[in-house]
Amino acid sequence: MQGSANLNLMIKAARKAGRSLVKDFREVENLQVSTKGPGDFVSKADREAERLIKEELLGGRPTYGWLGEETGGADGADPTRRWIVDPLDGTTNFLHGMPHWAVSIALEHKGEIVSAVVYDPAKDEMFWAEKGAGCWLNDNRRLRVSGRRAMPEAVFATGVPFGAKSTLPAMLQDLARLMPGTAGVRRWGAASLDLAYVAAGRFDGYWERELSPWDVAAGILLVKEAGGMVEGLRKGNNPLDGALIAANDGLFDAFSGVIRG
Repeated sequence: MQGSANLNLMIKAARKAGRSLVKDFREVENLQVSTKGPGDFVSKADREAERLIKEELLGGRPTYGWLGEETGGADGADPTRRWIVDPLDGTTNFLHGMPHWAVSIALEHKGEIVSAVVYDPAKDEMFWAEKGAGCWLNDNRRLRVSGRRAMPEAVFATGVPFGAKSTLPAMLQDLARLMPGTAGVRRWGAASLDLAYVAAGRFDGYWERELSPWDVAAGILLVKEAGGMVEGLRKGNNPLDGALIAANDGLFDAFSGVIRG
C-alpha cells in the first residue's frame, strides 16, 4: 500500500480502533450503553474508539483541527486542516450484534476532503482514497463505480429515518417514486459503508437526508475517486451539510431526477 504519510497515519488509527471495537463486538451483551434517543445509542465502545483515533491522529499531527462524533470540534493551530471522524458508524448494528459497521476518518484541507479511510473491521475491508490517486480496497485492488446505465438494473442504498425524525414523509415519497423502476433499495444502517459500496460498484447509487459531516466525509471522496458523482441533495448545496446523493456518472442524472422530484 502506497500513500501519503497522512493516509498511513489514518489507516494505522483506523486499524487500532478496529481492534478495540472487534473485541467489544464479541462481548456486545456486556457493553455499557446509554441512550441518547430512540435508536440513537452511544456506547463505551464508541468513546474508546474515538479516544484511540484522536490520540493517534493528533499525536502525529498536533496542529490539525478536529471534528468527531463523540467529542465534537476543536480548532487547531493549522486552520487549513481538520480531521473528521466517526469512530463507529452503524452503532445500532453493532449493539444488536450485526457485523455491518465501520470506522470513518477523513482529512479536510481548505474545505475539501483530500484523504479518506472507511474501515470495516468485521470483514477486514479497508477502503481508502486520496485526491487524485484513485480509490482502493485493502492493499492493491483499485475500485471503480459500477458501469450500469439502466435504472431497472440498478440497486440503490439509503437510510430510512428512525424515531420521530421529520424527514420520514419525504423519504417515503422518495421510495414510492424510485422503487417501481429499479432492481431494489437497501437500508443497511451505515452511511460510510453505503458510500464505500457505491465506490466499489456494489451499490449503483445512494441518497440520504439528516446526516452529519462525520457520517459522509470519507465516503464522499471514495466515490469521487472511484469515478462517481456526489452532490448535495438540493442541487448547489454542499454534500457535507447533511443531505447528499451519489451515483455512477451513467445513472446520476436519472437517479437524481427521481429523488429531487
